[in-house]
Parts: sequence; C-alpha cells; structure tokens
Amino acid sequence: MIEVSHLSKNYGARLAISDLNFSIAKGDVVGFLGPNGAGKSTTMKIITGFMAPSSGQAKICGFDVFENPLEVKKRIGYLPETPPLYTDMFIQDYLKYVAELKQVPASKIKGLVERALEKTQLQSVKGRLIKNLSKGFKQRVGIAQALVSDPEVLVLDEPTVGLDPKQVSEIRDLIKELRGEHTIILSTHILPEVQATCNKVIIIHEGKIVAQEDISRIDSMNQGFIMLTVKTHKAQAIGGQLKNVEGVQDVEVITNQHYRIKMSEKEELIEKIASEVIRAGSGLVELTPSRANLEDVFLKLTYGSDKVEA
Repeated sequence: MIEVSHLSKNYGARLAISDLNFSIAKGDVVGFLGPNGAGKSTTMKIITGFMAPSSGQAKICGFDVFENPLEVKKRIGYLPETPPLYTDMFIQDYLKYVAELKQVPASKIKGLVERALEKTQLQSVKGRLIKNLSKGFKQRVGIAQALVSDPEVLVLDEPTVGLDPKQVSEIRDLIKELRGEHTIILSTHILPEVQATCNKVIIIHEGKIVAQEDISRIDSMNQGFIMLTVKTHKAQAIGGQLKNVEGVQDVEVITNQHYRIKMSEKEELIEKIASEVIRAGSGLVELTPSRANLEDVFLKLTYGSDKVEA
C-alpha cells in the first residue's frame, strides 16, 4: 500500500531525512512519531507529493509519487496540522468543491459528501459558514475534506491538536472507526493517542528511523527493564536513596510521596526497594510494577543514551 525506499532529503547542507525505509500494509493505522525537527513533516510532505526527495522513492498503491502524481493524489486524503479551509464557504459547499478538485466522478459527489458529513458528525451544521465554527468543528471539517474522495490512504498530521478532551475522544473514536476501511498514517506528539488508535508505530529521530514495531510488541523494545511505581505515607525526599539501590536505572520524583523507578527486571530488586522505603521510615503505601509503555520507549530512543536497533 505504502512503500518508502532509501528516501533522503537535503535542505542545503542540512540532511533532514536519511535513507528511510518502511512499508505500510492495507488497513494499517500507523503512528509516525519523533521529536520536533526529527523529519516527520518532511517525510509526510514527500509521501503526499508536496515535496520532492533528494534521493530515494515513495510509492502509494503501486504508483510512484513523482512519476504518477495525479494517480497518487487521487488515492490520498491529507489533513495538514492547519486544516486547509475556505472559511467563507458553507461546509457542504466546501466539501463538494474539494470533491470536484479531486476529480471525483459527478455521479458520486453527493453520496461521498453525505458520507464524509456522517463520518465526522457534521450533518447538523452542514449549512453553516466554516468561519463561524468552533476549533473542534473546524478540525472535523478538515478530516471530512480528507475523507470526501473516499481515499485508500489517509495522512493525518496532528489531528487533535488544540482540542478539548471530549473533542479529542471523538476524533480518536473516528480514527478507530476508519481503521480497516483506509490505510492511515497518524503524526502526533500525544503518545497515548497512538496507543489508543494505532496498530503499528514508526519512530524517527534526527532524520533516521530508530524503531518500527507493532504496538502489541512495545514491551520487547525495552527488554530487560520494568517500571515500578512507589507511593509512601510520609512526605520524605528518598529519591537519592532509591537511586543508590543496585539495579535501579533512574528515579523520577513525582512528589516526595510518589516515585517512578526504572529498574532491571529482577524480582529480588523489588524486595530491596521495599526494604529501603521501610528502612527510611517513609511508610510504604503502594508498590506497583509495570511493563514499559510507548512513552518509555519513545524517550529511550529519542532522548536517552541507550539505543535500540531498528
């Protein structure tokens, strides 16, 4: 469905992305992650045909992005971080206009506009001017314009940025609903969003892919370590003492009664930490081990000193 091979892009002397290789199967929902400046936007612009690579190749549904740009654009729905809206148009008229721009057959336009309105829950406001909508509704219109041509591939760049919790939940539910119907690339900084909606993750750092894995196998990317939540009865600063326990990698002090510890995966080490809390007289309230989540892996790969082979 999407094939990226040896993709690189230079901005003068600066290398934005270097030798990227990945493939995305039909129906996948992929989280494309990386810190600011990692190369996410550059990659997405190349995939959608807005920018040419310096070298390498990108194919959508078997069509080369730059040899067959019109065929590729027919198959892609793209939501940039700032939705491309004509705010003086009515929602329904705008979606019809976008469908015409994307060369949707005239006989299908009405049905696809109605489908996009239904999917994004915009039927009740379809006759309103876009400029009079809230940010949440404008974001929905942005997703609707990406959907209106019924594309095989959806590229969504920060689709929930600036939305309130209820609106974020609604957009997440929409992405889940679209899973299987469309192949989706989701670029976001909100890591729980990726775990809630995606089945695969690609992490890019300093222009290179440092990991690509199924969400269900996140644990394997942080092999050998577990996270331990410690809560105490008394407010005492014992972070330094806990960090001195052999096998402890890091201690995050949330409060003087709440600590998050990264440690080697050894049962006896949990016992040692419990003993240290009790010995300090802090009063042990909670001791909860957990496996690594996406945030742990992301921070390890993009900010930590340890590296994982991609």
